[in-house]
Amino acid sequence: MPHIRIALSQFRPTKGEYQDNVARIGAVVAQAARLDPKPDLVVFPETATSGYFVEGGVKELAVTAGTLARDLAAAYDGPPIDVAVGFYERFQNHIYNSALYVTLQKRKPDVRHVHRKVFLPTYGVFDEERFVDRGQDGVRSFETAWGGKAAILICEDAWHSLAATVAALEGAQLVIVPSASPARGLGEEEDCEGETLPASVVRWERIVRGIAEEHGVFVALANLVGFEGGKGFPGASAIIDPTGRIIARGPLFEEALLTADIDLDSLTTARSDSPLLADLQSALPVLTRSLSGDKQNEKVRFDPATNGSPTHHAPRTTHVDVVAKRQAEEDPLAIDPELTRKWLVSFLKDEVVRRRGFTKGLVGLSGGVDSALTAFLAAQALGKENVIGVRMPYRTSSPESLEHAQLVIDTLGIPSLTIDISDAVDGLVKQVGDHDPHRLGNMMARQRMIVLFDLSAKLSALPLGTSNKSERLLGYFTWHGDDAPPVNPLGDLFKTQVWALARHVGVPEAIVAKPATADLIKGQTDEGDLGVSYLNADRILYHLIRGEEPSDFSKEEVEIVRKRLDSTHWKRRLPTVAVLSQTAIGEFYLRPVDY
Repeated sequence: MPHIRIALSQFRPTKGEYQDNVARIGAVVAQAARLDPKPDLVVFPETATSGYFVEGGVKELAVTAGTLARDLAAAYDGPPIDVAVGFYERFQNHIYNSALYVTLQKRKPDVRHVHRKVFLPTYGVFDEERFVDRGQDGVRSFETAWGGKAAILICEDAWHSLAATVAALEGAQLVIVPSASPARGLGEEEDCEGETLPASVVRWERIVRGIAEEHGVFVALANLVGFEGGKGFPGASAIIDPTGRIIARGPLFEEALLTADIDLDSLTTARSDSPLLADLQSALPVLTRSLSGDKQNEKVRFDPATNGSPTHHAPRTTHVDVVAKRQAEEDPLAIDPELTRKWLVSFLKDEVVRRRGFTKGLVGLSGGVDSALTAFLAAQALGKENVIGVRMPYRTSSPESLEHAQLVIDTLGIPSLTIDISDAVDGLVKQVGDHDPHRLGNMMARQRMIVLFDLSAKLSALPLGTSNKSERLLGYFTWHGDDAPPVNPLGDLFKTQVWALARHVGVPEAIVAKPATADLIKGQTDEGDLGVSYLNADRILYHLIRGEEPSDFSKEEVEIVRKRLDSTHWKRRLPTVAVLSQTAIGEFYLRPVDY
């Protein structure tokens, strides 16, 4: 059967809800089966039955392959069709990150293969090896209902070239790659039908295109979409032909059913034009001999220099010009503003509505660029009628701050409230009996959070955060104050990136261009307090948090930033709890905040 149709489901699982996800997977397969022509195979992403970052919930959500096959068959009522689904598997008292390949049909489902993930990432945002076991069956190809041979590599497996090589040597014509890899990186320039892709997506495409081209195979990459704990799965699933060409690509951050037709006969042409796989098969005995250890201590033999005098009289070059052309250095903090806008709007939709069940958001509008940008993004994500702007002045607040907060309200057309916090703060100051400007500023910041969280209960609206990455790294915020809201779209954007995105989405220039200030003390500015400009602080922070020593900055500025970074780690953590038991929350009892 040389011509087959593949469908990739960019799937957004409901986290921790196995039965609900299986029912939805069955519905997607049924939808695919109604296409004309019907796909021969429908591929779902890694951990589609549960969500990926379930941590300690893995044990509860893991099922046997036979159970999943039975449940999928019960959820699907249609003609025979092959389905590949990522899931957490329970097998012989072990738990694996696995993928099931099953032919669904009216009679008993036919399980054709189970692949158990071999390479378990435990770095960065990943901690797989703590929760699942490493697959011990390696990589194998298997027969399919459509007449060809396939192999499965789950996410990280595909990043190790040997795994794909084994799949090809095993005879796979199609390599299926279910993935749940969060998007990272805002600065990669790569057009996707007019869009710029996250850097991690561009790198993923390089990986799977290399697999296809080197081994002369088709590759089907199926990615999750949605957000888990702020980490966004990007979609952008892809089908690649054996020349490394992308023949279909899914949208960013959206659920979709992507289809493409492939011709298995084209493998013959591709492998003939570029016989890398055949070369590998021929050279494999030589290469594997190196791995056997038999000749590890033997040096490679060579002939001594006894060739005699050269017989030719070609003139020898005595001088070579050295040409050093340095590539212009790019700004490491440059972002693609449209990609960033789409990313954060998708994040707010997912986190506020789908994940937490709110329809409305609350934004404390200070008159500054951070809160203005949060309001603009929230209005796009939730609808302007569902974003409530709250002005919370103190009697010494700048009139300009009130005016600029109102400018945001008027520009967006959002509902608003004004809650004066003067009496509440002054009453507390009177009871305490004394204060200084910094303590008074902290009182104001915390009182504003009291207002927002009380309005949240009253209006059934979720408070949205406005603190940027620069403030958070420098500790330039009030603990349990301005960084308290449970959802924050700006927390991984440096201040200079906030300015760029704010201009892109249309925040009034009067707000973007004015000096940044917390407006807690009269005449106060952020850069005056910090002793360094945001332009320099952001770039110094960029290097410091990567373990690099910043250059091109004064020693004094670097030390100012380093001291603030090193001395404020406690402000970025929850309270430290003495660990006494084997069920300590966050240490042994692990449940993600959105599980």
